[in-house]
Amino acid sequence: MKRARVLLGLIVVLLAAVATAGYASAFMSEGFYDRDGHIFDDWEICRTRAFGEDGFYQITEIGFRPVIAFQSLGEEADLAYSLGEQMAAKYPDPVRRAEAVFYFVRDGVEYTPDIDQDGNGEFAQNADELATAIVEDGIGYADCEDMTVLLAVMYKAAGLRSAIVLVPEHTAVLVYLPEYSKATAFFKLEDEPGWVWADATGRNNPLGWAPKQYLNDRIAAYEISAEVPAYEIPAETAAPLRPPPTPATAVTGIGQGTTYRPYPFLGIVGLFCIMSLFRRRRRR
Repeated sequence: MKRARVLLGLIVVLLAAVATAGYASAFMSEGFYDRDGHIFDDWEICRTRAFGEDGFYQITEIGFRPVIAFQSLGEEADLAYSLGEQMAAKYPDPVRRAEAVFYFVRDGVEYTPDIDQDGNGEFAQNADELATAIVEDGIGYADCEDMTVLLAVMYKAAGLRSAIVLVPEHTAVLVYLPEYSKATAFFKLEDEPGWVWADATGRNNPLGWAPKQYLNDRIAAYEISAEVPAYEIPAETAAPLRPPPTPATAVTGIGQGTTYRPYPFLGIVGLFCIMSLFRRRRRR
């Protein structure tokens, strides 16, 4: 079975296509407002851009932090977290529980790019918004980051460790499940083996199936905490959540004893890559 190994570092080039231009005009929650052509929520988080300290994934030159997941954790826990807790009560066995959470999201959401939902560009839903659509309407419409955030939150609520990962043009989840015999690959996170890939965007995707092209890539990963991380609010203004002081962890493939080390940031090259990939959509 193939394995991937975790190293410190982050390459912006691999993350560039997570964000797209434009904004969505349709959303479920209240408290949204327009600022310079982008939609912000009442957490001062931009829902139409992944990049920047106020982006929903807070992708910066030093790392990333999927801040949108925190809107459904800790004191903000609501429907999505409750659904995860219900899965924990219903399925004492962690393997069955992990599968139940995965298939709840996979089968309850129809993968739909934001551009096809409302004719505009990007709009990230938080876990509770997507969970509400599934529960109330019987189906949700979402793309990769929406499904990833819901999966990560539900796994955490169900008592399973989860991490959000970024790969070129896509985002998915790692869940800690070392006993899962159906996994096509295991990953190491902080030198801890037993993490399996969870990507609910494909209708036929099983839990534990990992695309081969990602096994030898650097993959940025951020383990989700049950509590909202502390963040700094300057006295003079209520600022958006801040990114971590250290880079996010990067999952990197290894082969025949060769360990890959993080490279310095390719600033100008990364910028051009971001510009060239800005309008490309994610792979399913």
